[in-house]
Amino acid sequence: MTDGANFKKPAPSKARAPEGMAGLAKGLTIIEAFGSNHEHLTVASAAELAGLSRASARRCLLTLADAGYLFRQGSKYRPTPRMLRLGAAYYESASLPQLAEAHLEAARDELNESISLAIFEEGYAVFVARAEAERIVSSLAKLGGRLPAYASATGRVLLAAQSNEILTKYLNKNKLQKLTPVTITNKDQLSERIKKVKNVGFEITVNELEEGMVSMAVPVLDNQGNVVAAMSMSASSARISTQKLQEEYLPTLQMHASRLSQSL
Repeated sequence: MTDGANFKKPAPSKARAPEGMAGLAKGLTIIEAFGSNHEHLTVASAAELAGLSRASARRCLLTLADAGYLFRQGSKYRPTPRMLRLGAAYYESASLPQLAEAHLEAARDELNESISLAIFEEGYAVFVARAEAERIVSSLAKLGGRLPAYASATGRVLLAAQSNEILTKYLNKNKLQKLTPVTITNKDQLSERIKKVKNVGFEITVNELEEGMVSMAVPVLDNQGNVVAAMSMSASSARISTQKLQEEYLPTLQMHASRLSQSL
């Protein structure tokens, strides 16, 4: 892995061009606020999450509801199936998820575990492709889901690919919360862990993101050797030990990640 991976952080905010649509930008910000932690929003919660006034948040929610993207139930707004069209537009046009599909399915069939692919986005590991196995361990790694990078195997692989400057900013900016009793929240300890991930080329976490779950992730590289994604799997920590995960599952996951890398 390289010290500075080919990740593009969002450019600093610029003044909106005269022809820009502020209302559209506000609406998209509210759409992004929905997720596993926010399955519904009220005007107050939407305003807080999107950094808008309540009046602006209310107008955005009502507009999205009128357009069929949200369903209003009392004071709560929930996404409708039409919201899936927005994600489908990315999935159908993006080459990485398309190229990954066959490799994820092959890894799933060989390991009999669900296999995911995630990219780094604003401090989160965001899942852009997934091959489901019959055995579902957790709902956290669902397509389009976001995991905090510091607490997940996938996220740490992606963090290990960032430059020292970006990693330092990430650690200084983010408050590390204990998601379970064993989540690493000491920033010096986490920094050392990420350096180790960079050296060994994979990460395994046990009960840090969710109790009872062990996860493993490896990097996916482009043709320049830059990390562009992480391939991962999760299992019950009672069913698979970390030793078995590393000795029996890791080589297969690395092989399929390498094959995907060769196609990029």
